[in-house]
Amino acid sequence: MTTDAFEKTSWGWQVSQFQQKVGEWLEFQLSRFNQTLPELPAGWSIDSWVISLLKFLFWLLVGLFLAWIGWRLWREFSPYLYSKLSGMGNFTISAPKSTDNELSVANFLRRSQELHRQGNYRDACRYLYFAMLQQLHEKGILPHKASRTDGEYLQLLQLSSTQIQPYETLITTHEQLCFSDAEIHSENYEQCCQAYGEIANK
Repeated sequence: MTTDAFEKTSWGWQVSQFQQKVGEWLEFQLSRFNQTLPELPAGWSIDSWVISLLKFLFWLLVGLFLAWIGWRLWREFSPYLYSKLSGMGNFTISAPKSTDNELSVANFLRRSQELHRQGNYRDACRYLYFAMLQQLHEKGILPHKASRTDGEYLQLLQLSSTQIQPYETLITTHEQLCFSDAEIHSENYEQCCQAYGEIANK
């Protein structure tokens, strides 16, 4: 067996080296700190329950900090996770199956208005979202791509020189429709209509 067959490094070894360096650095810093402390009277010591309380508070703060980081990461990446799950068939968030001649902005808008008159604000907002996507496709700004998520649409629109706010209104409303049980009211529909109007008038 040649020497090339052996691993030169591994993740486990690198992690243990990092832990050792951090431990040595902390020990060095504590020894410097201990040298600056005044001499304590002979026989003086800290009760064990105080040390236990300090340890508990330390680990509580570490746990809260990690929970906060996890919550921030969840808020940031949950739309991407849900969109991946939807691609596997757990959710249905794609546009309704239609023939090509039905996939027009005018048809989506007409259907949205019908649903609005029926009081179905959820689906009315969805059809405004589909009209926006169809318009982006027809204008050649962002052609249809089945795997593209709402977050990706926002990122791509931010890269273009377009005003992002109306798109953001429609896309975030669509995310609420797909990934939460949030109640959609006529005011939400009016906001989506106004946002779509700004997009259409560009």
